[in-house]
Amino acid sequence: MATLRHSYIAGVGHYVPSRVVKNAELETMMNTSDAWIQERTGIQERRWFEEGTDTTANMGANAARKALEMAGVDANDVQMIVFATLSPDYFFPGSGVLLQRELGITNNCPALDVRNQCSGFVYALSVADQFVRTGMYDTVLVVGSEIHSSGLDKSPEGRGVSVIFGDGAGAVVVRPSTTEGQGILSTHLHSQGEFAEELIVKEPGSNRDNRVQYILDNQADLYPYMNGQNVFKHAVVRFPQVIKEALDQNGYQPQDVNMLIPHQANLRITQYVQQKMGLTDDKVFSNIQRYGNTTAASVPIALSEAVQEGKIKRGDLVCLAAFGSGFTWASALIKW
Repeated sequence: MATLRHSYIAGVGHYVPSRVVKNAELETMMNTSDAWIQERTGIQERRWFEEGTDTTANMGANAARKALEMAGVDANDVQMIVFATLSPDYFFPGSGVLLQRELGITNNCPALDVRNQCSGFVYALSVADQFVRTGMYDTVLVVGSEIHSSGLDKSPEGRGVSVIFGDGAGAVVVRPSTTEGQGILSTHLHSQGEFAEELIVKEPGSNRDNRVQYILDNQADLYPYMNGQNVFKHAVVRFPQVIKEALDQNGYQPQDVNMLIPHQANLRITQYVQQKMGLTDDKVFSNIQRYGNTTAASVPIALSEAVQEGKIKRGDLVCLAAFGSGFTWASALIKW
């Protein structure tokens, strides 16, 4: 009988730009305040990229190097790249091939780009998990990297969205394990497209006879739009659902979770989910206070920090969960 393969996370890493933007700095740009931002989101500061220093691909590469080092894997041993981002370096090609170049990978491995916004990293991790489980690849590099700050409306009109987002990158190396009950136990992916326009950047879209002229005439559509109330309403339902789905499939209860790492969308959402699940503070990791919402980079940055700080140890039951634009939502249950 063939030994069943599982995948596990062999290495983690993250990178954030050096520029720290505190709420007080945003007060000089738009009609907002530190108290208003913290009350609604929990965010105190975020990182913004530096032009000429940071790119979506090279931030991902910086995170990836740390993950590869932890895993003890050379860059040219990577057999597949899965790159999650909503802010690619170019309209095309995707950032996966640029990451490949940044890392000096010369083995012609495939590079796949994933566009699932805030759920992007968990979706990308699920893709890597399937490729490793089937035996097609033994070493898959999964990266989430975002530069939001260059595409935000920093005027008073944009304050509701622009105070939320930050820049950064996180990465993991996924490898095979034959140890029963170790590694990625299951992943769960969902979407509900009827709410696509509730959290959206409409342009540059392709459905125009002259899309360049349309953008010139409708520049406001280049900025993110969010129906915050509706996003919140759905997030607080979908987060607990998708976490419960993962726990139920693997025969666990909420109290069995050692560490929940939710997408860092809003501290109020995280606190609601924590209360709903009955988890103590030491079982939920939050870093939105320092980084804001970094979309596809959010979960891997938090995972990397939790590992780095010794808050996740071997044998722990770790749950990753995300919800965002699409609407999409996802979870992954991991025996570390």
